[in-house]
Amino acid sequence: MIYNPKKKNVIAGMKGGLIVSVQADEGSPLDNPAIISALAKSVAIPGCVGLRINKPRNIIAVRTAVSLPIVGIYKIYREDGRVLITPTFEIARMLVEAGADIVALDATDYPRSPSETIPELVGRIQSELGVPVMADISTFEEGLAAAGAGVEIVATTLSGYIRKPFASLYDPPDLDLVNRLSEVLPVPVIAEGRYNTPELACKAIQAGANAVVVGSAITRPGSIAEMYVHALASGVTSGDEPERTNAFI
Repeated sequence: MIYNPKKKNVIAGMKGGLIVSVQADEGSPLDNPAIISALAKSVAIPGCVGLRINKPRNIIAVRTAVSLPIVGIYKIYREDGRVLITPTFEIARMLVEAGADIVALDATDYPRSPSETIPELVGRIQSELGVPVMADISTFEEGLAAAGAGVEIVATTLSGYIRKPFASLYDPPDLDLVNRLSEVLPVPVIAEGRYNTPELACKAIQAGANAVVVGSAITRPGSIAEMYVHALASGVTSGDEPERTNAFI
């Protein structure tokens, strides 16, 4: 495989750092490339090591404003509620052409509609687009399979979001998965999913993570407000926890 040397060194430069996922749900007041770019510039100032950005239009806006490495993704929302992350090569191509330095994709064992297998998709992205691939997984076995498919990074992004009961903002992150994968994989493991405090992010590094991705707790004011509202309401009245979804990946 042939890499642009700059992109080959991107992963090493992320070690021990914070990657901020700057995203907005469709229909959100923040769902605007100019706003996503402004948020990216804001979180870049304290010293994060990378950004995770959804959709080419947002990547283009962020790329013109920030020099940090970009992990590009493209979320496809299916009618059954399942979210697929960068499911095809053509989508990956759009992300790289927009300015992504790394492509992240769904590498779970959830049934895929495209005919291209994970190893085939990974190989094409690496050889034809010249960028590293991050595998978003949900289980230990999926992490092993992704590493076997040749990805450069395995991320615990989808732990708790593939099968019911879905994890919520109030559940702890899957530190055990980070620890188990980091002990056996020959590639860096990135912790992602419900690292809602600096203390939890530090625990991820201690568990063996190469870096930590944080999104909702930093860049989604609606989610942050929801946690406060939930905490205050639960302290006064009894009620059911909000419905769990996979909207926070």
